[in-house]
Amino acid sequence: MVTAHPLPEGFTEIEVFAIGTALLVEALLGFCLNGLTIISFRKIKELRTPSNLLVLSVALADCGICINAFIAAFSSFLRYWPYGSDGCQIHGFHGFLTALASISSSAAVAWDRYHHYCTRSRLQWSTAASMMVFAWLFAAFWAVMPLLGWGEYDYEPLRTCCTLDYSKGDRNYITFLFALATFNFMIPGFIMMTAYQSIHQKFRKTGHFKFNTGLPLKTLVICWGPYCLLCSYAAVENVMFIPAKYRMIPALIAKTVPTVDAFVYALGNENYRGGIWQFLTGQKIEKAEVDNKTK
Repeated sequence: MVTAHPLPEGFTEIEVFAIGTALLVEALLGFCLNGLTIISFRKIKELRTPSNLLVLSVALADCGICINAFIAAFSSFLRYWPYGSDGCQIHGFHGFLTALASISSSAAVAWDRYHHYCTRSRLQWSTAASMMVFAWLFAAFWAVMPLLGWGEYDYEPLRTCCTLDYSKGDRNYITFLFALATFNFMIPGFIMMTAYQSIHQKFRKTGHFKFNTGLPLKTLVICWGPYCLLCSYAAVENVMFIPAKYRMIPALIAKTVPTVDAFVYALGNENYRGGIWQFLTGQKIEKAEVDNKTK
């Protein structure tokens, strides 16, 4: 007979099931869409360009977020975390690594698009590869800090997944959060804002708007903003007075990033979408040149 574990404190049966289901749906949809992006890049020669290598980096990071969500969904259905304290630390590290790599890679795409549309300079393979490696190493540096004592990974309110512990709000947490938010949210956000503003001005002069220049930054703010706001508020006030089920909402919103990114950077890219269609149907792409044009 299987032992039924008690419900996490502050949650009802339906709330635990709803959270687990939401995580599972987000993970499945995001993994399928970004997996298709990755496979198409590998299989379709026309998609293998330096610019699309940065799109690939976003997709790889987002697939990692989906795997993290899969684990959280499975644990949610179990009603407890089955992998112990070491597993919690690994899960927290993996979640932060892939999330930060996704944000950094999105900023790299913005930088490339700025040069593509505003300076007309072509991205070289060596530069694209260097940017991709830097994005992942930079994310790894910040993700490993809590394992070394600057910040800390612990259970989320549902206690079936792990993330940065914001419950203490001590000096160690505040200093780490300030540095983390500056280098991994504000600076990438500034890069994306200035790049897409310049692109927007360029499009306005030509009268030909090739894609929605405000969408990538809106995705960053809407998907990651609530989680950043919760963590920032924890630096000045004790957030434990907020019911646990409401403190789970920002994490659930953040897990929508892989699905949204797939539409912004791959399926929203006319030529990349053509490459995916070629992979699925075998029909050739009519236009050989593939760039980061997005409708």
